[in-house]
Amino acid sequence: MTRRTFHRAPEGERRQELIEATLDCIAEFGLKGATVRQIAIRAGVTAGLVRHYFESKDQMVAEAYRAVIASLTEKAQNVEGDPATRLREFIAVNFTEPVADSRSVSLWAAFISQVRVDPILAEIHREGYLAFRNTLQELLSEFLAAKGRPASEEACRRYAIAINGLVDGLWVEGCLAGDLFRDGELVSIAMASVEAVLGLPIEN
Repeated sequence: MTRRTFHRAPEGERRQELIEATLDCIAEFGLKGATVRQIAIRAGVTAGLVRHYFESKDQMVAEAYRAVIASLTEKAQNVEGDPATRLREFIAVNFTEPVADSRSVSLWAAFISQVRVDPILAEIHREGYLAFRNTLQELLSEFLAAKGRPASEEACRRYAIAINGLVDGLWVEGCLAGDLFRDGELVSIAMASVEAVLGLPIEN
């Protein structure tokens, strides 16, 4: 286990470092194996300092999951350009590091196993899913309007659900067996699949 070097840091920065250390430990040891002691060692602090920022391990886990979900949505929301470019980038970002790598899928596997039994994690998951899907729905609405084929809110919602499912499935394949695919292959497959769903080209 790699231990971070201790340094004095503002409250917000220290809290974020502890969340990152929590994620590192969860990715390596799983939810049960990631103890407060291990998290403290990874962060280069004492267990007492960890408890200063978090009341319990459950709170640390919840905040760590919230950070994972927020980072995925933030990357997707920050794409820029015309509607077609933004839609392409939104899709492509899901297949590039750090969104798609072994650490990400390890975290996903650890958290998703608890979402159905932990109400707090379930609510975080729901909020994150809706934020991601709603962003995709808005992108699709803008894209279709720019193509001269405006669609209703309900139609865009259904497109977003379908495309989100496609992206999720390809993301899992890429994270678990990335060496089986050629460079850029999953992105290409994702683009072609989205075009098939929409019945419109999204590539230049």
